[in-house]
Amino acid sequence: MKITLRRSYALVAMLLALVVAGSMLATTSTGASATGHTLSKTGQHGSNVGAKPTIVMVHGAWADASGWQDEVGELVGKGYPVIAPANPLRGLSTDAAYLRSILETIPGPIVLVGHSYGGAVISNAATGLPNVKALVYIAAFVPDAHEPVAQLVQQFPGTMVTEDALDPRPYPLPGGDVGVDLYLKTGIFHDAFAGDLPRSTTRVMQASQRPFSLAAFTEPSGEPAWKTIPSWYLLATADKTIPPAAQEFMAKRASAKIVRVRSSHVAHQSHPRETLALIENAIRSVR
Repeated sequence: MKITLRRSYALVAMLLALVVAGSMLATTSTGASATGHTLSKTGQHGSNVGAKPTIVMVHGAWADASGWQDEVGELVGKGYPVIAPANPLRGLSTDAAYLRSILETIPGPIVLVGHSYGGAVISNAATGLPNVKALVYIAAFVPDAHEPVAQLVQQFPGTMVTEDALDPRPYPLPGGDVGVDLYLKTGIFHDAFAGDLPRSTTRVMQASQRPFSLAAFTEPSGEPAWKTIPSWYLLATADKTIPPAAQEFMAKRASAKIVRVRSSHVAHQSHPRETLALIENAIRSVR
């Protein structure tokens, strides 16, 4: 059943990739969308010489692409092509395959940015892609081969995202199987996930959170791209989701250039300037 499920997800990823490719081509003639989806202007003329890198920003669990709005607005305003796709949050291999299908449609260099679980997705999606020039991790997972993200959380003390913090809900899978989606409980969402944002903001985030499949939490990583691609890491020292000690371990293991900020888990939302500065450091490295 496991093999059948993976094949089903691969088919969905392929179909979605065609939709994304079509929408991106349409965007070329109409300009950037409200979420920053666009193709490099140089791609219209079949030449990538001197092209600015495309910035691809991948969100994590219990979130969506709107969390990047400050960074997207600034980067698009500076003339960078930006894509902030929806991360399916269904399983690491299928999520990475979906992202990879998007990356393969992009001409020219790419700077790939991931927050939280999005870090595991970019680490797997970029492996072997020569035009991905930099990886930027924002309070993110940076797994090695065979490591699930669950192991990296449990290996270090300090997380508030324990079993008691999660609201598991079953959902149907093809063939009659049942999967499990994980939500963060209302009473803990603010403190565990986004303690330095206004409660009026985190109430909306909690109510609209996208579920994180248990399969994505427990699936081991493949061979990671950070072993061959330069990396940057924004380390959130007040993070209650991924313990700072875990972030330190992963960032150093990946030989990433580390910047520390006193932030909750959503550093890209509470500290957009620091996040942008790190992304722009990575951009400068590929010019």
